[in-house]
Amino acid sequence: MNNIHKTAIIEEGAILGDNITIGAFTIIGKDVKIGDGTIIDSHTLIDGKTTIGKNNHIFSHASIGTIPQDLKFNGEDVELIIGDNNKIREYTLFNPGTIGGGSVTKIGSNNLFMGYVHVAHDCIIGDNCIFANGATLAGHVECDDFVVVGGLTPIHQFCKIGTQVMIGGASAVAQDIPPFCLAEGNKAVLRGLNLTGLRRRFDNREDIDAIKHAYRELFESGKPLQEIARELFENDENKYVKELASFVINTKRGIPFNRK
Repeated sequence: MNNIHKTAIIEEGAILGDNITIGAFTIIGKDVKIGDGTIIDSHTLIDGKTTIGKNNHIFSHASIGTIPQDLKFNGEDVELIIGDNNKIREYTLFNPGTIGGGSVTKIGSNNLFMGYVHVAHDCIIGDNCIFANGATLAGHVECDDFVVVGGLTPIHQFCKIGTQVMIGGASAVAQDIPPFCLAEGNKAVLRGLNLTGLRRRFDNREDIDAIKHAYRELFESGKPLQEIARELFENDENKYVKELASFVINTKRGIPFNRK
């Protein structure tokens, strides 16, 4: 049985699962689908072609699925897809995709979006990420799993953030941040490895040591970055080293690090 406040507006066509709670003065658009167990607090707007999974909690005054903040948008058929078990806090803004970016913004599961976070059009976000208050993702940003972004940090459009990255608060990210790394500053640069995150995630010390070695070779040896990345990818058998090297090889916006 759903618990829907009498002042909430559910437009005809919206599809609701079971055991959903919808608070006062919330509006759910006609093309919205909401999965079982999701809680939507008061004064929230969920609009557009938006699909929300199970057991999410969307807090008051969030705006989810409203049209992209892209002047090229002209009413095309675009969508926003959100996974399961996410916490989406107050005054967050999530936009769907655009034709130029594949028409979809996609968010995974088990993420925390603190207050005032903006996820713009065509962003792709993995699982188990944390975005602190005021983090802002421009269009086409990609974040892999286990990413942590500090408060008041903007990420430039088309940037890619690798798995297990941690970005310090009040940074300004304008280039790609490779997996397992720490980045901080305005403009943000690599500050080392996210060793705390690695130790929490990996039981095998050998994997962490392999990533450490690869990081030193790539960013502290003074050797040509792409040359070292290809050598590591071709010769190192560790899958995490290959992931790091592949990210460097395929970067589009470059890697922000202090060259020796």
